Amino acid sequence: MHDLPPLARFGGLVATDLRDVTSDPEALDSSGFWVVAADFEGRLTCARFGDVRPEPVPAPVPGRWRGPAAGDWTSSLDREAYTAGVRRVREHIAAGEVYQANLCRVLSAPLPPGTADGADVDALTALLARGNPAPFAGTIRLPAHGVEIATASPELYLRRDGRTVESGPIKGTGRTAEDLLEKDHAENVMIVDLVRNDLGRVCATGSVTVPRLCAVEPHPGLVHLVSTVRGELAPGEGWAGLLGATFPPGSVTGAPKSSALRIIEELETAPRGPYCGGVGWVDADRRTGELAVGIRTFWIDRRERGGVLRFGTGAGITWGSDPEREWQETELKAARLLAVASGDHEASGRTI
Repeated sequence: MHDLPPLARFGGLVATDLRDVTSDPEALDSSGFWVVAADFEGRLTCARFGDVRPEPVPAPVPGRWRGPAAGDWTSSLDREAYTAGVRRVREHIAAGEVYQANLCRVLSAPLPPGTADGADVDALTALLARGNPAPFAGTIRLPAHGVEIATASPELYLRRDGRTVESGPIKGTGRTAEDLLEKDHAENVMIVDLVRNDLGRVCATGSVTVPRLCAVEPHPGLVHLVSTVRGELAPGEGWAGLLGATFPPGSVTGAPKSSALRIIEELETAPRGPYCGGVGWVDADRRTGELAVGIRTFWIDRRERGGVLRFGTGAGITWGSDPEREWQETELKAARLLAVASGDHEASGRTI
């Protein structure tokens, strides 16, 4: 597995020639081009690359990626456990402890025999680019550091251009715009308020605005409600303060965030890892960067014998949530991508 050289792809750029790896977010305000992977549980990997050049994602090469069979995936929470979890979140809401909480499950499948050492997330990225194009798609391949991620994320966590920062929280998902409910709009507005508060901790007083609220945005196989929150960093603030104030992303935790995190810990049975964390790049020289929320994201876990491919899916739970509908939302979010990863894109309409 260590034969695969370190590599990253984001936004039409490929980065090679690994120079440094650190867990210190202050490095992102130093110099050079960095790729960033932040696990939901807090592990941060920042890798500086020396060679960054334009290069489109290559076309898929037949046979280069061998994914798990469609029936090999197992879920950390099955249907019964997940719907019970939704009911439990509603009990917390009724008790006044939380307004909403994101409830997630992690899907896992063993890598096919004989491919574990050579399984390449960059090859999976090529399949995702064809079968599920996404605005924040990318790859981070750092096998020696335990980071092998292929993401087709549709959601902006943080974008920075000089002192201007922006977040694009997604809340509300349906097959079509007609599927979106009043509950979806209410959920989005609650998370926008949370993101405004998070950014307000590190932005200049009065600079945080919401230029876009609850816009319907189409993506492959579904639609989302997306808002935009923008602010100007206060003097002396940089990436360390920005991550400290906003992580984990509000859209994948809940409101209030501290209460939602306690409920997530209580109900979820597997660590989220890169899923629901942050994945992207930072150009410290230009003071720019773009981190996605690590949703629609695959990662290889080599701690288990033979290697395991993982993928997370979840839904935001409010008082208006129907447990069965929320389960179906997690299925909708997963079905197309699991089909792509299993080499069976034509079956992407199936559920698991």
